[in-house]
Amino acid sequence: MPGTANKRANRERFHAHKGQDGVARLPRKRFYRQRAHANPFSDHALVYPESPDAMDWSSYYPAFVDEKASDETSGPRRLLKDVEIVDIGCGFGGLLVALAPLMPETLMLGLEIRTSVTQFVQEKIWALREQNAAAGGLYQNAACLRANSMKFLPNFFRKAQLSKIFICFPDPHFKARKHKARIVSATLNSEYAFALRPGGVAYTITDVEALHEWMVHHFGAHPSFERVPAEEEQGDECVRVMMSETEEGKKVERNKGQKFVALFRRLEDPPW
Repeated sequence: MPGTANKRANRERFHAHKGQDGVARLPRKRFYRQRAHANPFSDHALVYPESPDAMDWSSYYPAFVDEKASDETSGPRRLLKDVEIVDIGCGFGGLLVALAPLMPETLMLGLEIRTSVTQFVQEKIWALREQNAAAGGLYQNAACLRANSMKFLPNFFRKAQLSKIFICFPDPHFKARKHKARIVSATLNSEYAFALRPGGVAYTITDVEALHEWMVHHFGAHPSFERVPAEEEQGDECVRVMMSETEEGKKVERNKGQKFVALFRRLEDPPW
């Protein structure tokens, strides 16, 4: 398509020149615009590992590669630690970029299904790494990859691997026949429960009250989750970041809209 070709050419021209200081420039969002939503049931050209052990994270987190362990194995290069925080449908990466400096030793990952948006986040993180190379290696702990979370989450993460899952301003899918495409459901909540460790937290935020009630209902009905009390929610630094740093959150703020937040803690599994 001509429009896509023009955007790609503009991106390449922009990135061909670094700033006056010779450091990589941040990508411009206008060169990466794409439709706001993608159909998660479509057949996307996605690459995903056969299992979490088959995933090679070394190109995403090169500063955290365990060189000794990697030399001793013939499989994927291993990291010193596992990915622990996931932003499902990360959009243009506002949450990742805000959280990464606050938790520099915690690996966090954005999952995004849209090709151009994923590329924007990846290039933004690479540029931030280069710009902050002298500041202790900030942003080395953040990464983004293209994935369909509704289909392939267990391909990337082992049982109880994650400590936090963020679901920020997901597509509300207003029509009843589209509710099956919502990112929170009885089935998907079981996958979140699989990936989250006991005590881990699923964070949700939306500006659509009906969707907020839907998410509260479905997480509340799941035996592996309990809602985090309001006072604990208000004291969580991640909630402040989630409300103020995502692109959608900023848009809601500009439009003087409401934001509905709910947190859900992963419970211990009952004894067999």
